[in-house]
This record gives sequence, structure tokens and C-alpha cells, in this order.
Amino acid sequence: MKIENSISKSVAQGSFEETYLEDGFFVLSYKNDSNAIEIAERQIDSSYIQFHFCAKGQATFVFNQGSYRLPILADTSLLLYNPQRDLPIHLEVQPGCMLISLVISLEKFHRLFSQDASYVTFLSEDNRDKKYYKDGSITPSMAVVLNQLLSFNLNNSIKPLYFKGKAYELLSLFFNRSEDANVEQCPFLVDETNVAKLKQAKDIIIAQMAEPPTLQELADSIDLSLKKLKEGFKQIYGDTVYGFLFDYKMEVARKLLESGNYNVNEVGLKVGYSTASHFIAAFKKKYGTTPKKYITETNG
Repeated sequence: MKIENSISKSVAQGSFEETYLEDGFFVLSYKNDSNAIEIAERQIDSSYIQFHFCAKGQATFVFNQGSYRLPILADTSLLLYNPQRDLPIHLEVQPGCMLISLVISLEKFHRLFSQDASYVTFLSEDNRDKKYYKDGSITPSMAVVLNQLLSFNLNNSIKPLYFKGKAYELLSLFFNRSEDANVEQCPFLVDETNVAKLKQAKDIIIAQMAEPPTLQELADSIDLSLKKLKEGFKQIYGDTVYGFLFDYKMEVARKLLESGNYNVNEVGLKVGYSTASHFIAAFKKKYGTTPKKYITETNG
């Protein structure tokens, strides 16, 4: 099937955020915050296995110059492996889409299951030279890990270590045949409805970051108790509601400052600070420098 001409009229070029974990293993993440379809590309050779997870929105993998298209929708996963030919990533990412991809060499992956290769279907002797495509649903426990990767808000110096731990956790959950362990680990998150409500809570505070609701108002708006909102939000996003919002606001502020289109006062107002002094103090708490110095350092 050919790519429609209408798509090319509103397409922008994007790029993956890549996190190297170790030889033969890396993570690709992508967030399309624009209003246009974005094209993301990455060369991947035939010695690698690809695990793609769509946390939000949708995207389409395009193969053979557009002759074959494979969609990936929200809350679904896709495993791609073809030992006979390279499978470079050419991805059409829809606005609002959020993706995490694990790319691991067959050699490294096989060592993970070397004592029980039969556990993974495509590693069996009969199948290991055949191409293998598999789609599936993202479980609530997998959604927790994906959100933690996409909402990473710790010191960048530990990012590779953090991502490495989460990547292996995600692989373990992907191949886990029983959800019993997840039920015991966190019964609350097994309920897909509650997970959806917490995602809604996150979307609400982001949309209203300049004037966020109180925790009780937020709990009422998503029809959860205050206790479940607090506990569930921290379980999924790794932080309190307002802790998450603070980090998000600071990230938005940093990008606005880098754009050069706004002064410090304007940026502070956009992210919800009525006075410049409060914004400056918050920014310094997060980044260890004032907004003005940050602009100078960035542009210098």
C-alpha cells in the first residue's frame, strides 16, 4: 500500500531520544508534541530484535518504501525480528503519540534465556532463522514501567542506570505468562479503569498547570478517592501529583527560555507563577541556576 499524498503535506522530521544501556542494548523514546505527523528513522540491522510499546496515540511502521505499513495503537506492543534482512525503523508518528522501543541484539537476548530457550517461541531451533512479528496488549504493570520511562525526572547522570533497570523489567513483564505476580504486587493497578483515571488526572494537571486543581478537586473529577489518587499516581508516575507537576512545569519553562521568545517574567506566568521571584526560586531549586543565567549559558 502506498503512502497517501495527503500525509506528506503535514509531515515534519523528528528524531528518537536514544539512551545507550550497554553493548547491544539501547532504548529509543519518542514524544510527538506537535500538531503534525512526524517521521522518525533509525537504522537497525538484522542482528537486533525490536520491542515497541505505544503508551499513547498511534504510529505506523513503513517498510519497503511504503509498500507495507504496520500500525501500532495506544496500549499495544509490537515485537519485530527478521534474521534474513535489516529492519530499519521508519515511523510515522501521529500528534500526541508517545512510544518506547527496546532494541537488543539477538546474541545478548539469547543469553537472557539460554537456560530455557523454549520459553521464548522464536528462539527455538525451528524458528530462530524465521522472521517473527508479534503484537499484543500492554498490561497495567507494563504501563507503569512505560510511564516511568516517559516521565523520567531524576538526575540525568543516573539515566542510563535507571533506564537499564526499567528496560529489563519491561522485558520480564513482556514475557511473563502469568499476571498473578502483578496482582500480588499491586492489586490496585490491575484495574484498567483506575489506570485510565490516573492517566486522566495527569492530563488534567498538565492542561491546567498554571492554575491546577486541588487534590480533592482532582480526585472528584476522575471519580477516585483521595487516597487512591495519591497512592496510584505515585505508583504509576513515580512521584506525588504536585511533585510530578513541578518537574513538568520546570521542563516547560526550560524549553520556553531556550526558545528565546519570552522573557523570565513571561515564562513564569505561563507556568503558573504570579511573581518572578517565586519562579526564579523554583527554577533554581530544580536546575541549580537562575533563569537568566541559564539563558546566558544556553545561548553562549
